[in-house]
Amino acid sequence: MGESASKPQRPQTRPRPRTPSPPQISPRPPTPSPPPPPPEFDKPWRIMRGDKDSLREELRNFKLCSSDVKFVRLLIVGEVGAGKSSFINSVNNAFQERITSRALVDATSGTSFTKIYKTHHIKGKDGSRLPFVFNDIMGLEPADGQGAHVKDIISALKGFLEEGYKFNPVNPASENDSNYKTNTKVSDQTFCLVNVLSANKVSLMDQKLIQKMKEIREVASEYNLPQVVILTKVDEICPLVKQDLMKVYTSKKIKEKHKGKVNLPGSHKGIKMKWIPD
Repeated sequence: MGESASKPQRPQTRPRPRTPSPPQISPRPPTPSPPPPPPEFDKPWRIMRGDKDSLREELRNFKLCSSDVKFVRLLIVGEVGAGKSSFINSVNNAFQERITSRALVDATSGTSFTKIYKTHHIKGKDGSRLPFVFNDIMGLEPADGQGAHVKDIISALKGFLEEGYKFNPVNPASENDSNYKTNTKVSDQTFCLVNVLSANKVSLMDQKLIQKMKEIREVASEYNLPQVVILTKVDEICPLVKQDLMKVYTSKKIKEKHKGKVNLPGSHKGIKMKWIPD
């Protein structure tokens, strides 16, 4: 037998060196977000003079120095739905120490519920009248021909409107009307202009409405009348205050609104601002 042919051997391949895999880097944990700032200050940003009981007693014992003036008259003005009548009721509640509703309120209507010029006497717990009264008027609206006419409010400011005068958004009272006083007494005139604003609408106020308020406040300034701004419904803009009304003056949110008062009509004239819930 002849020799069998030998098969050619395959060349041996060297194993390729393994490429080292990159080191596994564990992802960094996300940086935690900083905690939100606390909603209130450690200390009240405004210190009130005395407590409510001493202030209430001081007003109960208030005496007028002139026999010609029986009451200090305060005129309440503001936009429809701002809480003018509710504010009057709040004051009356505080002095009678019970819930009252001398000034009727309508929270559902988009138009003014107050239609006539009316004097609201504040009574004490024993039923006696205190020496100051509030005059509630028809609410202001931005559009002409709607809400209280600016001329009517100025007439009320000067004491020209008779009790029970029915507001007319189009035709304000004039000297020829039976409900217009031509000879006014000191007791008929306004001693303080109270501007009531809703906290949840201050930044949304229409420029036409602002202009109307400015006209009224300029007349009040000409007569050197004290003016104050009451900011209502503060509990609707701050959850902290909604939970505890005593935190009004520690709330940062309310403090921001206080800073924003410079944008209110005429507030550059040193108008003081107060806060009440609705």
